[in-house]
Amino acid sequence: MIKQMERTSQAVTIILCACMIVKAFEMEITPANRIVAQIGETVMLTCNTTGCASPSFSWRIQTDNPLGGTVSNHGTYSTLTMSPVSVENAHDYLCTVFCGTEKKEKSVKVELYSFPSDPVIEISTSLVAGEQATVICKIPDVYPSDHLEVLLKKEEHILLEKNFFEDDSTNTETKTVTYSFNPTTEDIGKDITCVAKLLIANMEFEPKERVTSQKLNANFGPKNTIITASPSNSAMEGDFLKLTCVTESNPPPQIVWRRQVADKSVQYLVENSVLSIPHAHFTDSGLYICEVINLVTNKTEKATVDIVIQAPPKNTTLSVFPSNAVKQGESVAFSCTSTGVPAVQITLRKKIGDVITTLETQGGKYTIGRVQLKDAGTYECVSINELGEESQHIVLDVKVPPQNITVLVHPSENVKEGENVTITCSTYSNPPSQMVLKKVHPEREIILSSVNGTFTLYNVTKNDTGRYLLDVFNEVGNNIKVIEIAVVGRLEKTDQMMAVIIAFSCVTAIAIPVVAILIYVSRKAKINGSYSLVKALRLKV
Repeated sequence: MIKQMERTSQAVTIILCACMIVKAFEMEITPANRIVAQIGETVMLTCNTTGCASPSFSWRIQTDNPLGGTVSNHGTYSTLTMSPVSVENAHDYLCTVFCGTEKKEKSVKVELYSFPSDPVIEISTSLVAGEQATVICKIPDVYPSDHLEVLLKKEEHILLEKNFFEDDSTNTETKTVTYSFNPTTEDIGKDITCVAKLLIANMEFEPKERVTSQKLNANFGPKNTIITASPSNSAMEGDFLKLTCVTESNPPPQIVWRRQVADKSVQYLVENSVLSIPHAHFTDSGLYICEVINLVTNKTEKATVDIVIQAPPKNTTLSVFPSNAVKQGESVAFSCTSTGVPAVQITLRKKIGDVITTLETQGGKYTIGRVQLKDAGTYECVSINELGEESQHIVLDVKVPPQNITVLVHPSENVKEGENVTITCSTYSNPPSQMVLKKVHPEREIILSSVNGTFTLYNVTKNDTGRYLLDVFNEVGNNIKVIEIAVVGRLEKTDQMMAVIIAFSCVTAIAIPVVAILIYVSRKAKINGSYSLVKALRLKV
């Protein structure tokens, strides 16, 4: 058994030795035959050997150009590293291996290209609708460019097709395609696409086509600017008024609101597309201006709307110059003003009691050249439009000095001692007059006051004889009347007795017949039970 195992072991050893003797010296190169690489990458070529314990390696280019790389030997294999690989590395590389006296060679072809990134789209200026613009498509670091094709498209429509088949560049270059056109507003949002194709026959690499798209954004405007008013441009006072400025513009414009008022001045309001007035007032009426500015196109457009806020009459005012209290004969001017929308109709009226007189005015103004007392009274300014009515009034007071003075002396200006003298004065004035009776006296002045325009001198004596001055006055003016009073002596007693006797005789002559008639009538009444004064008189006759 042991001998059999020894024989088997010897046979295996013989077989292994035979195998080792049979395996000969060999070499291979990887990648084999051909390698396609992009310029700028790292390329490694490896030369491997078998059947040789201590091979010797050598790398060269068949044109005897520099290797352009680094060789590294590692026992049974050698590596040529080119990092980064460049156009100069596009050659056939030959690896030679010596094993003792035995030599072996193999070569590999290095083919290069450059197509590192997608195209870049540039627009020369900001696109403005209607203005010429230029689109540039750049394909960076292309090699070989004589295999490059470029398409420039807008959506699916081909704008430009160009190739560089006759280009003789020997290194990487950035190739450019330029196209000029006039963008329109319809172009906004559409894609501009640049398609670059590097088509090299029998060369396998990816990608062979690169694409870049960019959306067009044509600037334009502003144009077709309008203002919409809600609820309308003729709103009622108190309404919520909203003005909206609508325009066509890209990019969105700057919007400024202004208002032109009656004096033609322009007021800045707000910077916004919507102008809101929560509670419209009639003073908000006016011409509103929406100014639209596109800062990119540097164009401006304006729109206007005339806003009328309707309101009943307001701020009705009645004024009088120089004042509402004037002297008779002065000039008086009335001015009646009011506001409201629609336009108000102004009427000036004079009221005295229930009598109303409409005065003819010019623009709400009325003038009395020489005012008289009859012009005094209540003046009313009435403002009316279809939405309502408002009025204001003022009382005109015409002040008149005393005039038409009447003086009555009772019983007379010539009286007897002991009598009473009454002096009564009446006059016409506004305000009511005051009266003072003064007696002219060389030594002192005697002043008497009146009671309702009446002065009384009691039990006059000869000392009361003289000149009296009646001063009638008010705040406007005065008037003086002169009265001459003459007092004579008392009556004699004989004259008084004679008057008494005559009076008594007259009374007696009348009384006796009357008494006789009454007695007769009385007696007849007792007989008949009644009596007629008429019959009695007839019988008597």
